[in-house]
Amino acid sequence: MSRTEKIVIVGGGIAGMTAATAIAEQGFSVTLLELAPEFGEIGAGVTLSPNAMKGLDFIGLCEEVAAAGVEPSRQRIQHWEDGRTLVTMDRSTQREKYGAPYVTIHRADLHDLLTGAARAAGVDMRTDSAVIDSEGTTAILSDGSRITGDLLIGADGVKSVIRQRFEPTEPHFTGHVAWRALVPVTPRLQQLSDFPGIIIGPGAMITRYNIRSSTIMNIVFFARQDGWTDDGWTIPADPAEIKEIYAGWCDDAEKLIAAACEQPMFKWAINARSALADWIIDDNVTLIGDAAHAMTPFLGHGAACGIEDAVILARALGASTDISEGLSRYQAARHERATWVQSESNANADRMQGQDADMFGIGQTKDEESLGLFNYDCRTEPV
Repeated sequence: MSRTEKIVIVGGGIAGMTAATAIAEQGFSVTLLELAPEFGEIGAGVTLSPNAMKGLDFIGLCEEVAAAGVEPSRQRIQHWEDGRTLVTMDRSTQREKYGAPYVTIHRADLHDLLTGAARAAGVDMRTDSAVIDSEGTTAILSDGSRITGDLLIGADGVKSVIRQRFEPTEPHFTGHVAWRALVPVTPRLQQLSDFPGIIIGPGAMITRYNIRSSTIMNIVFFARQDGWTDDGWTIPADPAEIKEIYAGWCDDAEKLIAAACEQPMFKWAINARSALADWIIDDNVTLIGDAAHAMTPFLGHGAACGIEDAVILARALGASTDISEGLSRYQAARHERATWVQSESNANADRMQGQDADMFGIGQTKDEESLGLFNYDCRTEPV
């Protein structure tokens, strides 16, 4: 059913693009503003747990995304010194257990599918549209032009311009730094590709998973490090840093380090946001994704929470008589969960990078699955 309200979304990342499609499919007129010269994503991977895939199913993309990505059958957590397996995660029954798959995918492949869905839904998609400020429900662009709607949604990430209306502060450095590289899966790496996962140690960890039909491995190195706070995703890294930080780690870690150092490697500081008490201004401005709750990546749920936000917001708007009611329903349905995931993600960094890796896995392991995050279904959650 067609609605008369016009929605303006600032930011064309995963959350913004999902929201644009989902809201347009509810009958609203949607304009999406992206500062980049073209729609696309950086060369990195992303994990989509079953709860995220349920959100993508809401906009008709679940199986397309699964086909473009990889569904791992298992994952493990290894000890940094000798590589022994501490915990094994069975991923082979994710569809049966949760009603959706667990997928690892190249961000660019995911973004291409999201862009196609938004176009098919009739979203007015505008690139080269850098939003530098806003007034009311009007987005003010760097060229002086103004785009006004009945609802303004900030989906513009951790450095969100729209969030400045809620909290005029900068993101804070979390004390964690990350390095990433995409490497071809060679015979030397095949065993690590067949059994993806995480190697954990004191103050550091290495994550690996497959993308693009398991021909490429996404490797991310995490470490606690002071003195670096730049969170740009395309800053070249010095391989010598990795070799120094992970000196003395197990043979599997050495294989990953050697492979990563042969490829372009990028470094960024992990910045985040504190939880906001309120995501609504004047009943017509709100936030989703990292703009609302930028978190550390240690539960792999940044993208998932953005997708959940997008679907819940679309459903809430579609079920309401006006924008104000829709935003109230959205916040009531999402704020507590997103704030909790933010907190648990931070706590998981301490669990994964503790000083005594030998103790990991003894007793109940707290991770994204054991915490119950996979059970959430934004398609049916009450709004």
